[in-house]
Amino acid sequence: MPCSATGAPASSRLLACLALLCALAGCASLPPDLAGPPSQALPAVADAPLTRTARATQPDAELSGFRLMPSGDFALDARLALIARARHTLDVQYYHLETDATGLHFLRALRDAAQRGVRVRLLLDDLYTGGDGALLDALAATPNVELRLYNPIPVRSRKVALRFAAGLWEFDRLQRRMHNKLLLADGALAVAGGRNIGARYFFQTAGENFLDLDVLVAGALLPRLGQLFDRYWNSPHVVPLARLVPADGDAAVRQARFEALTAGALAPAPRPPPPNDMLGYAPVSQELKAGRLSLVWATAEAYADTPERAIGYQAQYGGVPLQDVDSVRYNLVEAIRRARRSVLLCSPYLVPGPQGLQVLREARGRGASVQLITNSLAASDEPFVHTAYRRYRAELVALGVEIDEVSSRRVAGSPLLPLFGAAVGRLHTKTAVIDGELLFVGSLNFDPRSAVHNTEMGLFIRSRTLAGQMLRLAQVLREQGVWRVKAGAGGAIEWHGEDDDVPTVLHSEPDASWWDRLLLELVAPFTPEQLL
Repeated sequence: MPCSATGAPASSRLLACLALLCALAGCASLPPDLAGPPSQALPAVADAPLTRTARATQPDAELSGFRLMPSGDFALDARLALIARARHTLDVQYYHLETDATGLHFLRALRDAAQRGVRVRLLLDDLYTGGDGALLDALAATPNVELRLYNPIPVRSRKVALRFAAGLWEFDRLQRRMHNKLLLADGALAVAGGRNIGARYFFQTAGENFLDLDVLVAGALLPRLGQLFDRYWNSPHVVPLARLVPADGDAAVRQARFEALTAGALAPAPRPPPPNDMLGYAPVSQELKAGRLSLVWATAEAYADTPERAIGYQAQYGGVPLQDVDSVRYNLVEAIRRARRSVLLCSPYLVPGPQGLQVLREARGRGASVQLITNSLAASDEPFVHTAYRRYRAELVALGVEIDEVSSRRVAGSPLLPLFGAAVGRLHTKTAVIDGELLFVGSLNFDPRSAVHNTEMGLFIRSRTLAGQMLRLAQVLREQGVWRVKAGAGGAIEWHGEDDDVPTVLHSEPDASWWDRLLLELVAPFTPEQLL
């Protein structure tokens, strides 16, 4: 029933809208006990091609192999190569899978693997899947594919606002989302990091593209990653798609529908990556063909927040809240707390909060240098988050923290940051380097949402080589695509950079329109930090 019915008085239209909302709310509840049957990650099979390649250069069974993937096209190539060469199992977990050409091609690759006999377990957060029921139902009709959704929202609609409005009394649950990103192939190789699935995460669009970081993983850490995936897959907060979206037709009809929805120009193969990435690596697809991977071997740990966050889980003893020592945020904060020489922290959404600010203050007090890289107002796709970030900016600068804000314009035009003609470049990387020795790569933003509401995943890798690579990547970004935030006269914030090789000092948010700046001022006093 449209709320803008022609000829109805305004009061009648308002009442009609409220009635519709109440009707939706009345049925916007899920029945209990929707979880699917449990299953477990399959161990690596010794004679599988991916297993043989992963173990070909492993120097020690206790070590894990890693390769950083800062270039989006290389990160997409790695995922598609693992899917294409899997023979037994694929476990895939993402917060957002966009149904653009890249997302459709990705789903089609999973379908092709399932048709080869590969068991495919696809786990998505339910926030953005409301309008994709027909597509996902069609994919789930493929033998060997099982698709589940984390913390499902009762209303199936493409409009996220409507889905939330129909369940306002459950707002606290509905806002708790699974932000993890992981792909496991044959229990032998994995990709983890910050990227969702969609064209803008892999340099496949001329619009906005995200600078991000993934890591290819082999070796000793793989069983742990499988356990973390299983913890979600078998959680009572994860529901099979079939229990939320009724099957539309028999299996043959649905499979034909999937073919039609992903055929030809709708899901073209991505352009091949160049011969080498920013770190000098060849594409993973080429190395897999040769049977050997270039990896850095090191010790590491992997953490993922409990899926119980869907119901506001908080660790406690005898009713007294405790720190969740298995959470990603806790372990990153503790790593920063132990820093003695240097901290580099990249977070697109940076709202340290009182605890984070205190940890950074203590690091500076020990004489450690602290460098933060985040988005400028113009580069951020979440301007409301920027309002909370700027509350801490002046105090961080006063502490001697170096802050660099990414310029979307400078990143897109940089010769060393290959966005392939993109109009806009945004930071999406979530990483940290501690004392030049410990590297964190994951899905965690340094903000309240990642600390409390979202579930996250992260790897902590002890390797000077990989830490050094990340520091070099950060230096390229700092030289080519940022504004340096400094204190000006009277403590006012200034932005220092270069335009056409000419040193420039700005006294207002760089690259942002007057409307963006005005909106920031208007909403800042009313922006609840804990909900960002």
